[in-house]
Amino acid sequence: MVKAIIDITQRANRVINIVKAKYDLRDKSEAINRMAKEFEAFILEPGLSPEFIKKMEKVKTEKTIRVKNFAKRYGID
Repeated sequence: MVKAIIDITQRANRVINIVKAKYDLRDKSEAINRMAKEFEAFILEPGLSPEFIKKMEKVKTEKTIRVKNFAKRYGID
């Protein structure tokens, strides 16, 4: 576990306290960890998530079909 001393605004402190109360967390550290976990989905590329990797491994094993003329097959002219 990493320990840090941080400076935050009063507003950020209120938000952390709200998250702490809403999810019935023991301390602000748990609130910050919860916020980081929820925010990571927005900032990380899908390629980095374990779920995406599992999905791509599954797709890789699926049977493929040959398409000679993609535009004709899918009605794109």
